[in-house]
Amino acid sequence: MWKNLLLNPVSGVFAAVWKFFGATPIDWFSQYPLQAIIMIVSWQWVPFAVLLLMTALQSVDQEQKDAARLDGAGPIAIFWHITLPHLARPIAVVVMIEAIFLMSIFAEIYTTTGGGPGYETTNLAYLIFSQALLQFDVGMASAGGLVAVVIANIVAFILIRMIGKNLTAKA
Repeated sequence: MWKNLLLNPVSGVFAAVWKFFGATPIDWFSQYPLQAIIMIVSWQWVPFAVLLLMTALQSVDQEQKDAARLDGAGPIAIFWHITLPHLARPIAVVVMIEAIFLMSIFAEIYTTTGGGPGYETTNLAYLIFSQALLQFDVGMASAGGLVAVVIANIVAFILIRMIGKNLTAKA
C-alpha cells in the first residue's frame, strides 16, 4: 500500500498532492528512505498511543483541576502539577509497548526499502534476517537474536521498575 499507492513518485497519492501544488514529487524510498519508514511506522502506532493517553486524560479528576483553578493556578501549572503526574504510568506503558514493538519492525523495511540504500534502514530484526537467510551466517544471526532479546528485556525491566515505583509511591 505505501510503496505503490501512497508514496510512489509517479502515480502515488503524495505525488498527486505535490503536482497539484506545482512541486516536483519526491521519491521517498530512494531519497529519504529512513523518513519514509518513520512515516509508515508512525502512521501505524501513533493512534494506539493516542488512544491510551486520551483514555488516561479522561480519567483525570476534574474536581482537582477546579480546585487548582480556584487556588489561582494557570493552565500550565495545572498541566504540570496535576495532569502530567497522572499520565506518568500511561506514558511509561506506551513507551514500553512501543519500544518493544519498534525492535521487531521487519515487514515495513523488507517490503519497501530492503534495508537500503546501504544499511540506512536496517534495524536489528532485518539484520538478523539478512544474516540468517541472505548471507547464511546462522551464528551471527543467533547472536543478533540474543542481543535483541537482551535489549528488549532490559527496556522492559527498566520501564516496569519505573511503573512499580509509581504504584508503590501512590499506595
